[in-house]
Amino acid sequence: MSNWFILAIILIYLGFLFVIAYWAERNKQSKWVNSPYIYALSLAVYCSAWTYYGSVGIAARSGVEFLAIYLGPIIAAPLWVIVMRKIIQLSKLYNVSSIADFISLRYGNNRSIGALVTIICAISVIPYISLQLKAISETFQIITSADQTSTEGFIFSDSTFYIAFILAVFASFFGTLSLDASKRRKGIMFSVAFESILKLGFFLAVGIYVTFFAFDGTQDIYNQANEQLDLAALSSVGGISGGLNWYFTIVLSFLAIFLLPRQFQVSVVEFSERTQLKKAIWVFPLYLLLFNVFVIFIAWGGMILLGNQNFNPDYYSLLIPLQNGQNWLAVLVFLGGFSAVISMVVVSTLALSTMLSNNLIIPYGFIKKFTKNQSVKNEKYIKNIRRVSIFSLILLAYLLYSFFDPNVSLFAIGLISFLIIAQLAPSFFLGMYWNRGSSLGAKTGMIAGLLICVYTYVLPFFATVIFNNPSFEDLGPWGIETFKPYQLFGLDVLNPTTHALFWSLLINTFLYAAVSVSFKGNYRERNYGEMFVNSEQVVAMKETAFVWKGEAYVADIQQLLIRFIGEHRAEKALRIFRKRYHVNPDEKLADARFINFAERLLTGAVGSASAKILIGNVAKEKPVSLIEVLQILEENKETISSNKALEAQSKKLMQLTDKLQLVNEELQLQDQLKDDFLDTVAHELKTPVTSIQASSEVLADGEDMPFALRKQFIENILNDTERLAILINDILDLEKLASGRVEIDFNVQNIVLTAQKAIKGVQNLANKKQVTIELKTKSDSIEAAYDHHKMMQVLTNLLSNALKFVDEKVGEIQLDISTQDGMLMLKLIDNGKGIPDEDLPHIFKKFYQSKNQNLKKQKGSGFGLAICKKIVELHNGNIYAEANLTKGACFIVELPKNSKT
Repeated sequence: MSNWFILAIILIYLGFLFVIAYWAERNKQSKWVNSPYIYALSLAVYCSAWTYYGSVGIAARSGVEFLAIYLGPIIAAPLWVIVMRKIIQLSKLYNVSSIADFISLRYGNNRSIGALVTIICAISVIPYISLQLKAISETFQIITSADQTSTEGFIFSDSTFYIAFILAVFASFFGTLSLDASKRRKGIMFSVAFESILKLGFFLAVGIYVTFFAFDGTQDIYNQANEQLDLAALSSVGGISGGLNWYFTIVLSFLAIFLLPRQFQVSVVEFSERTQLKKAIWVFPLYLLLFNVFVIFIAWGGMILLGNQNFNPDYYSLLIPLQNGQNWLAVLVFLGGFSAVISMVVVSTLALSTMLSNNLIIPYGFIKKFTKNQSVKNEKYIKNIRRVSIFSLILLAYLLYSFFDPNVSLFAIGLISFLIIAQLAPSFFLGMYWNRGSSLGAKTGMIAGLLICVYTYVLPFFATVIFNNPSFEDLGPWGIETFKPYQLFGLDVLNPTTHALFWSLLINTFLYAAVSVSFKGNYRERNYGEMFVNSEQVVAMKETAFVWKGEAYVADIQQLLIRFIGEHRAEKALRIFRKRYHVNPDEKLADARFINFAERLLTGAVGSASAKILIGNVAKEKPVSLIEVLQILEENKETISSNKALEAQSKKLMQLTDKLQLVNEELQLQDQLKDDFLDTVAHELKTPVTSIQASSEVLADGEDMPFALRKQFIENILNDTERLAILINDILDLEKLASGRVEIDFNVQNIVLTAQKAIKGVQNLANKKQVTIELKTKSDSIEAAYDHHKMMQVLTNLLSNALKFVDEKVGEIQLDISTQDGMLMLKLIDNGKGIPDEDLPHIFKKFYQSKNQNLKKQKGSGFGLAICKKIVELHNGNIYAEANLTKGACFIVELPKNSKT
């Protein structure tokens, strides 16, 4: 394919990434940008060109050994709930922006530790970036020179330089938008997550093509591989020696997922909410598993199809489609690998540039100058330092890449990065759980581990690969076999990588522990040691967890904050601090809380080491003994505990007050309802009595009254008497039900017949109003244990209630009977006025009358539904009305089919 065609695709793709990153920065509140899946997918920056291409290469050379480098992160993921949570808590509390800041903070904001960690990270990351550039150069050469029969002889390509330059521009633009390096870079993370999806999708695509199109499925590949390849060697661990190598490789990858600067950046600095961890612990391992599904099949397929052509096995995923004329698929594979390179280079240079500026360049070169400048100049200078750092890192990586032999595997180069970064492990992990760890012990262990790592792996690697001189590897220095770098002290059961890891970590950890025990750290180290070990309490205590003695003025520290973070942000932060701790604005002397608060603000801008120096320039600090540290921390813990207890009691009192208020309002409502009820009942009793008295007087005086008129008055007396009797019976029923003096006569009966009888009882009234009543049931016989007369009363009350609220001629009432999960369901639906929302909580209470009746005067005594509720409850059932209906009302009665149980 044409060089210009591929370059055009690369430029279009980079432009697209720039656009989506810019969109994410402009839409920081979007649910897409803030999705926890973006966080989980950004962790896949772990899958660089080493994963995309190198895994196939190592699978072709060593078989299933490639899996070990991914088992470590998969094992680590569930532990994130414990370990990563602790790291994130401390990092967010102190505005940590890099792993160098984190380790430096643990040892009392020690400047030299921050610088040492930065140097180790730089030594680790620069070769890794070179690896990515090597992958770009070689894959670009392959895809634009498909007629070549070998990848040997590939030379420097200008296209790689320009691509590296564009990546530097991208990282410097989006990575330095904010002075505070602890702030999230949503644009970059969104683009990284997008690239993670692409590289996985394209890798799965080539895996499916190789497995099911170039070959006839997995069984076909296996059968051919079994005939042509040594599957026994490619599929086995390799005995005890192989098992040890697997174990140490898993340990190496386990440490790398926590310690690699790019992983710390995406997992800690870019973290914002708890749901992200919950998603990450299953999305990230699933991602790694999917990425490795087809690795072995691509490797075997490449060895079968291309094994005799001297191709680099790292690029089988690209070579197979090209050999079969599938250029479109080769372009997609190239873009997937290019995506893996971009995300790794951008995030790594971003993280490393922050470390270089905050822990090396500023504290050792510009700190005095910055203390004299204004905030605008300082912000400009710091951002420029980070931009120059990004370009310098990529340039150094580019120069190193030009020395690599094209035949060197990506896997071998990647291991250098992992081995070197693993030297941070003892001071990082032990420091979080062992308060005795000191800065001297950490520095001694890291330096010793780094030197051992360089001696046992890096020197022989470079001597053989770059200078083509294997004598150091084969004979040892000055021919002393005991000191052979790959078999130090005669240990020959491990491969070079795990051999270097074993010796370097062993000596590193031993010296860290021994020196820390032999030489106690200063009070700051012990202070931070206590805080790191007891992180949960520190999160609760916040500024009060910091121990400081000395003399400092609020005005001096305030000016310092203004100089580095700007006047507006500094004033806002001070207002929040004073409000949180009830500090008088006129207070002149700064206490430990304010010192800690200011140091945290400065840490985000210039790093923890520089923040300590800046505070030290305006504050006269006095040493604090270990006893004082522990005593102050204990007092602060007790204060926090007492405050929490008081807050808990206060909350309880507030809750009780709210409950009392609700009860009082309920009593007032009940009292009002009772008054309304008594008025209503008095009125209802008085009306029929008055009518009966009037009709009786008319009949007594009307001796000559016509028979038809006399009959009408007698009917009126009978109707009023019946109405009066019903009212009195309802009052008596309610009183009996409320006092529990009613016995329920349970008998197994057909509820359908009971419902039909209840409908028949109100049918005359329904006919007068021209209202239809429909009974719906799937069976003519549904049996349950209930009191027939009481259930008749419930159904009659509900039906009468519905008839009262529906309109004449158009009214419809439906009674639906069904069973569900051993329960009898009676649902009464009408198309009447419905139930107002404000009535729903009260309709089953005594004395209550709905305000939504058709009549101008509220009709009824107001306890029909209260009687229904009591009866249903005596049947161990439940009655309620459905809410949010647009038309009509719906009452539901639920009864156990065997109510006695």
